[in-house]
Amino acid sequence: MTTTSLDAVTLGKQLNASDISDTAIALLDEQGTVAAWTHTAERLIGYSAGEVVGRSAAFVLPSFGEATTPSAFVEQCRAENGWSGATAVRHRDGRVLDVSLRITMLRGQDGTTRWLVSVTDTVPQSGDATDRSVRGPLLARAPIGVGIRDRQLRSTYVNDVAESHDGLPRDRRLGRRFTEVLPGANAEALEAVMRQAVQNGTTKIHEYRTWQPTSQGPEHQFAASFQCLQGADGESLGVCIISADVTASWQARERLAALGQASARLGSTLDVMQVSQELADLAVPLLADYVAVDLEQSVSFGEGPPVGIRATGNRLPAFRRAGLASIHQGMPESPWMRGEPVNVPPASPFTAVLRAGMSRLESVLDTASGTWVDKVPELAHRVRENGMHSIMIVPIRARRALLGVALFVRTTDPVPFHEADLLLAEELVGRAAQALDNARQYARQHTAALTLQRNLLPRHLTGGTAVEVASRYLPADVDHGVGGDWFDAIPLSGARVAFVVGDVLGHGLHAAVTMGRLRTAVHTLADMELPPDELLAQLDDTVQRLGEEDCDSSDPTSVVAGATCLYAVYDPTIRRCTMASAGHPPPAIIDPQGRVSYPDLPTGAPLGVGLGDPLESVELELAEGSILALYTDGLIETRDHDIDEGMHRLGAALAQPGRSLEDLCDTAMQTLPDQAPCDDVTLLLVRTRPLSPSRVASWTLPGDQAAVRNARNLAARQLTEWGLEGLEDSTKLIVSELVTNAIRHGTGQVGLRLVRHQVLTCEVSDTGPCIPRPRRARTTDENGRGLFLITNLSRRWGSRSIPGGKVVWAEQDLPRTAGARSARI
Repeated sequence: MTTTSLDAVTLGKQLNASDISDTAIALLDEQGTVAAWTHTAERLIGYSAGEVVGRSAAFVLPSFGEATTPSAFVEQCRAENGWSGATAVRHRDGRVLDVSLRITMLRGQDGTTRWLVSVTDTVPQSGDATDRSVRGPLLARAPIGVGIRDRQLRSTYVNDVAESHDGLPRDRRLGRRFTEVLPGANAEALEAVMRQAVQNGTTKIHEYRTWQPTSQGPEHQFAASFQCLQGADGESLGVCIISADVTASWQARERLAALGQASARLGSTLDVMQVSQELADLAVPLLADYVAVDLEQSVSFGEGPPVGIRATGNRLPAFRRAGLASIHQGMPESPWMRGEPVNVPPASPFTAVLRAGMSRLESVLDTASGTWVDKVPELAHRVRENGMHSIMIVPIRARRALLGVALFVRTTDPVPFHEADLLLAEELVGRAAQALDNARQYARQHTAALTLQRNLLPRHLTGGTAVEVASRYLPADVDHGVGGDWFDAIPLSGARVAFVVGDVLGHGLHAAVTMGRLRTAVHTLADMELPPDELLAQLDDTVQRLGEEDCDSSDPTSVVAGATCLYAVYDPTIRRCTMASAGHPPPAIIDPQGRVSYPDLPTGAPLGVGLGDPLESVELELAEGSILALYTDGLIETRDHDIDEGMHRLGAALAQPGRSLEDLCDTAMQTLPDQAPCDDVTLLLVRTRPLSPSRVASWTLPGDQAAVRNARNLAARQLTEWGLEGLEDSTKLIVSELVTNAIRHGTGQVGLRLVRHQVLTCEVSDTGPCIPRPRRARTTDENGRGLFLITNLSRRWGSRSIPGGKVVWAEQDLPRTAGARSARI
């Protein structure tokens, strides 16, 4: 007998010689004498037909010799209608082989009897599982149909089982050809195969589908082998046909293949909707005619706590349809499409499954009027219209959480579901549950990571009246959408604005958390109005301290490994930009004519390495409309190109005068290679806008008390000129307090400046080194209330160091009408 793969099973499909298994077939007469031999028997036992035919079966079968007489063994077989089991055969070279043996009784015309002996080595020559699955049913105790035909293909002997396979009684079959009793294309094809076996002396096997004569159900799968029978002279005597109903084996193989396929398909995605659809597609039509997969709401969106098994109580969880499959076009069985919320009928098998957490099998679905089906009118109509007669409901569970529920339905297939179907459904759902749980965990982590990233990076960049800004960010960890790059635009006093771009070593969630810590530190240091080099020096100390703290952690992945950073401050009143770098590449400067340059900026050591070398700031004058491009090395450095080539490529992309910053960002990002980036990529573009001189008023005052009244008058006249009379009283009080403090605590002249931009800023400069600090004055104190007064009159105030002294400033919000007028000045 030969074997074949189910992927190539069709009637008339011939197998290669390499597919033939080592199953020996021999025909015995009524006395146990070998009447016919086969090539497969010769290959297994070593004897040719001439050496065996005409001799007692005991010659090769010791079992015959162990009986009192060969005829006694035959009588035993006759009484039991055959025999099967494990035994031994004698090889021609003297070896004894352990084999599986089956003896089948055949009946011919006039009541004559023959015995078919089939022998298979218990140690298969091939490790192919398909060989064993096809050979197994033929040699097991399951019924097999056996027939012997002569050289003219007329039936001479047959067993009782053959009739159950094709419906032909023995008296109608014997003496006739197959095409004479069952005419048709299938019979002609089978006879063609028999004729080849007789003429060529070969063995063939085929699998085919047909309806059993007494069955109204689906087709059955049969396997049939055709072996040429040889006489003592080696000539062909006819053909032996062995057939077996391998439907159960075929279905088992098909279902095992589906389970294997399920593991591959369900585990190939981290999308919960796609996993649900894959589950439905796998089950139709293999197991059901219609399948619906509904997921609990938190699973679909990756938010909220999961629902525990048996924790539904009286309030059922909300479900959303995630997977649908049907043998019919358009899914006529489903009232809800994918993505839509599902109405779970109360007091139904669904609620019982959800509350118990156990599967439910209803082999015969009760659709009579008044049942639970009528509680959902749109569902009741579809149940009856589509002939749903058998259902299985399987909960989708993982980690003691209810992820959803899967519904399996039969409509066209008249056979109801049974326990074996439920086992397969639970196995499929179990594998889907693992994939859904992985996808759910990923979705929750992904959502948390994106939320973290959104909270760490600026949601809206603003440069005030000083600059226009645009940005792009592309993390290397595209799965989680987070990384260690950061960028920011921080408004400072006096219409100035600070820009920062940083790059934490590493990628992913830990780098993002470290980035958030450093971004917060930069904001704190920026509020202290430190120069760029001093700010980075303070940030370096912070990174080193964080690294020392993390070294004490048991998790080595949490250690801060270092970072690079570029910090710049632009003052629109003088069109000058001061910047410093800690291991970061220099910015690109594009003038209004599109000429690109990279400033000679001392790079400095990265943050956290502890070299201790002082950082240096560089001050540059920027023409009106210049573009400052700050970036991370992921934009200019790739696996195939060095940094210099990347900087040249970036400059060429940005050297396009007149284009918007958003367009330039898109153009610059398009210079990246097509493959996923190996490092986080950040780009911050800044277009400078000078502050009109009409928005700035400044005076130099003598360092005596008489200057206080003069300062108040100068400020009042300027506010009247700007149309800000509503701020006159508060501004005069602020100016009076700041100038008084400057004269009292400093020496020399005092500077006064009013700057009108998005707010009104009042600045007073002096030569004193002491930074003002507010204090709570006692009831008896005559002084100490000035800064408290400024705090209540202004939106914010502060101070910053300048060469030769300090500046103390206070900001006030502009009236709305004044703000609109300010935009036109």
